[in-house]
Amino acid sequence: MSATVTSLRKPGGLVLAGTEGPIRRLTLNSPPANALSIAMMETLLASLKEAAADKDVRVVVIRSDERVFCAGHDLKELTAHRADADGGTAFFKKTFDLCAELMTAIVRLPKPVIAEVDGLATAAGCQLVASCDLAICTDSSGFCTPGVNIGLFCSTPMVALSRNVHRKQAMEMLLTGETIDASTAREFGLVNRIVPREYLNQVVTKYAQAIAEKSAFVVRTGKEAFYRQAEMDLDAAYVYTAEIMVENMMAADAEEGIGAFLQKRKAQWTDEQ
Repeated sequence: MSATVTSLRKPGGLVLAGTEGPIRRLTLNSPPANALSIAMMETLLASLKEAAADKDVRVVVIRSDERVFCAGHDLKELTAHRADADGGTAFFKKTFDLCAELMTAIVRLPKPVIAEVDGLATAAGCQLVASCDLAICTDSSGFCTPGVNIGLFCSTPMVALSRNVHRKQAMEMLLTGETIDASTAREFGLVNRIVPREYLNQVVTKYAQAIAEKSAFVVRTGKEAFYRQAEMDLDAAYVYTAEIMVENMMAADAEEGIGAFLQKRKAQWTDEQ
């Protein structure tokens, strides 16, 4: 399958968008650190919105060709604004509000997002990985939230991190700032699988293609329900998900999928409710 590569900011742009059938790969392209500057976050957010609007795209992959997947916020950019009249307050707020918008957009994107990690993901870069629905990394990857080491606790990365790993493990990362290796990240629940570098793209593509074969309507419904019920108490979660199951059962793709299963044939999805 051939791939087409485009950039939202011409060749060499901050995010390169490559399409392989139903898979949209967004490659962070700001070497060497792929820092989440204002420009990078705005471009990545625009790329996600574009992928969401494209009916042919069924799965989004966020990746990098650099040995640093993403080093988090651009500290030089932040520090430069200390010279502003307000000491940087307005710019700092803009940065962290935009970061929250970006991470929330990933969670609320109506299509699954997979992090393809080969290298170091630190601070908001680790947050980016944690915000994705799935994460697959190489055995040489590392993850950390080291803000505490420089006097800036990783409070916003903590939101995504604490929703992916156990509290004690999240606090371990946040309080020590130490880098965990790939196997520890998997043990913590931060990544799904660890693969050798030469197989990373192949394995991610296999996951993405398996998801792309499902009904887009059903996947969209399930992803939204997953995150909504996770914030509810047990009783409310069951009430909500029971309603979702009824709505899903009434959809054309549920009727088709169940019928195809009983008739031992391949389902023909409409991708509509």
